[in-house]
Amino acid sequence: MATLGAVICQAIVHHYGRDEFLRRLSHPFWFQSFGAVMGMDWHSSGITTSVIGALKRGLAPLESELGIHVCGGRGKHSRRTPDELRLLGDRVGVDGAALTRASRLVAKVDSAAVQDGFDLYLHGFIVTDDGCWTVVQQGMNGDQRQARRYHWHSADVADFVDAPHSAIDGPAKGEIINLTDKRAAGSRLAQLDLLADLGPDRVVDHYAALIAQPAAQPLLPHLVMPAHHDVRASDVFVRRLHGTLAAAAERGPVDFPDLLLTPGVGARTVQSLAMVAEVVHGAPYRFQDPARFSLAHGGKDRHPYPVPIKVYDETIRVLKSAVQNARLGREEELGALQRLDHQARDLERTAEGPSLDAFIARERDASPALGGRSVFGWEAEILEPRKAGRE
Repeated sequence: MATLGAVICQAIVHHYGRDEFLRRLSHPFWFQSFGAVMGMDWHSSGITTSVIGALKRGLAPLESELGIHVCGGRGKHSRRTPDELRLLGDRVGVDGAALTRASRLVAKVDSAAVQDGFDLYLHGFIVTDDGCWTVVQQGMNGDQRQARRYHWHSADVADFVDAPHSAIDGPAKGEIINLTDKRAAGSRLAQLDLLADLGPDRVVDHYAALIAQPAAQPLLPHLVMPAHHDVRASDVFVRRLHGTLAAAAERGPVDFPDLLLTPGVGARTVQSLAMVAEVVHGAPYRFQDPARFSLAHGGKDRHPYPVPIKVYDETIRVLKSAVQNARLGREEELGALQRLDHQARDLERTAEGPSLDAFIARERDASPALGGRSVFGWEAEILEPRKAGRE
C-alpha cells in the first residue's frame, strides 16, 4: 500500500499539483476510494489508519522531491505531531509554530467543540513546503464499535470554530453538541461573556435568538458506510464498472501491447490501471461508490476477493515506469493512463457487461492463479485442502 499510494500521489502531483492532492485527501469519498484501490477493506474504519500510515511510509523518501510531508498518525504517533511540525519548520522554512497551533486547534475542536460521542485516536497532518495542509483525524465510539472521520483543508478554513470542516464521515448520532455550527455563533459569544463575568442571563437571550434563526450550516459531504462488509450491487454504480471493463478491452491493445503479452496478468492489470487512473483524474462526483474501487485489487479481508498480488505488483510497475518517464519529459505512458480514464467515462453510457456478482465470482475463480492473498493466507493454499477433500 505504501508503494502504490506513493506512486498515485506522484501521478496526481505531476498532473495537478500538490495543492490538489491535499484537496482530494480532504474529500471523504475520494479518500475512501483511494484506500479501496490500494487493497484496504473498502468499508472498514481501519482504512483511515492504513491510508495515513501507508502515505507516511511511502512519501517519506519523496519529501524533498514532492514537498509533501505526512505527520502524526495513530495513538502515540498523533501526540508526536507538534514535535514533527516544529522540526519540519526548521528543516524546510515553513512556520512550524503556526502549523503546531493549527494541529492543536483542529484536535481540540473535534474533541471539545464537537461532542458527538467519538474519542479521537488518530490525527494525520499532511502539509506542503509552502505551509498548506490537510488534516484527517478519526474518533472511535467503543460502545457502539463505530468510527467517525473528520476532514479539514487549510484553504477552506476561515475560522477554526465557524464551519471549519471540509467533511465528516460517519453515522448520524442524533442531536450532538456542535459549537462549530454557524447557528452556534451566539452560544460561543455567550460563553465568552460568561467568562468575562457578564452573567448567565445573557445565555437566555442568546438562546432565544439562536432558536429563532432559520439559517443552518451548509451540508458537508457525508459518507456513511453500510453495516455489511461484502460488496453488493447496491454499493456499486455498475454502469461505471462496465465502462471501465470496456475501456480496458479497447485501449489495452492500443496503449499497452507489451503488457498484454504477460500471460494471465496483462489484460487483468489494464482493468486495475483504469480504476487507478480514475483515482488520479476523476472529479469528486465519481467517488460516490467507493466500493467500486475495491474491484481493482480486492481487499485484504477477502472482500470482494483476495488481493491478486501478481496484478498488484504489475500495476505498481507500470505506474512507476510512467511517473519516472514523465519526470524525464516522456509523457506517453502517463498519457495512456489518462486516455484510459477518458475512454471509460465515454463508454459507460453505452457499455454492457457482467453483473457484479458474476464479475466477483470470476475474480474469485482466477484468484489462485493471480497470487490471491488475504489475511487468511494465500488463496491457492486455502483452496487446495478443500479441493482435495472434494476429490
